[in-house]
This record gives sequence, structure tokens and C-alpha cells, in this order.
Amino acid sequence: MKISTKGKYGLIAMIDLAINYKGSYIPLNVIAERQNLSTNYLEQLFSPLKKSGLVKSVKGPQGGYILGDDPSKITIGAILKVLEGNLSVINTQPTDNLVEQCLKIHLWDKIDEKVQTFIYDQTLEELTNEYIKMNSNSGYMFYI
Repeated sequence: MKISTKGKYGLIAMIDLAINYKGSYIPLNVIAERQNLSTNYLEQLFSPLKKSGLVKSVKGPQGGYILGDDPSKITIGAILKVLEGNLSVINTQPTDNLVEQCLKIHLWDKIDEKVQTFIYDQTLEELTNEYIKMNSNSGYMFYI
């Protein structure tokens, strides 16, 4: 499994939405500017996120995006599934080769299970809180 820029930038934008939500919709160009991303690329990413209900949008001068649900209810797995599709480590086809069957059952499937468990247990709220902790620790300390 390799996460593409769709997954990476989609997660960045979703965390940005969660961190900066103050009761009003956030335009994509604002997210793009804050995160140094292309607005056009974010538009492509937000279309499937909107269809899936992970974000909501409003058009117009006061328009933009908000999260479709509470960040504690949005999993990283749900976001990646929408943006990336299949999250398997390796795509294997049914085979008569016993070595390949052994690898699929006893290695690839188990890795997939661990990855799926991890990303579906991790919420947007948890990552947002981790970002906030990291950001609050990045200040300078001056001692006299």
C-alpha cells in the first residue's frame, strides 16, 4: 500500500478544516494557501469527500467547506478509502500456486488487517489533537 498525494493532501486539508473551523465555512483557497497546496487539486479531492458525506459545502461569497460530522466520528480509514480506494498492501489474484496462497493467507492478509485496524481506529480528532500538542510545544522557551 502506498498513499498517493490524493490521500496525503486530503488528510492535510481535512485536518486543516478540523483545526480552523470557527462556525463558518472555509473556502478551499484559504486551506490551499495555509497548507501551500493547489486550489485546483483540492477541488478534485473534495468532490469525492463531499459525495461521501465527509465534508459539506455551500456555494457563494460566504461559501466553502466544513466537516460532515464531528471529527471524533471521522476515521482516517474512511478518508483514505474515499480518496485512495483499495488500501491493500498487495493486490493478489487467485492462484493455484501454494507458495503464493501461503503468502496471501499468512502474510499479506494479516498485514492488511493490521493496517485496516489502525487507520479505522485513528480519528480526525485524535490527529487534530496531536497537531495542537505539537504546535503548542513549538514555541521558544527563554530562561533568565
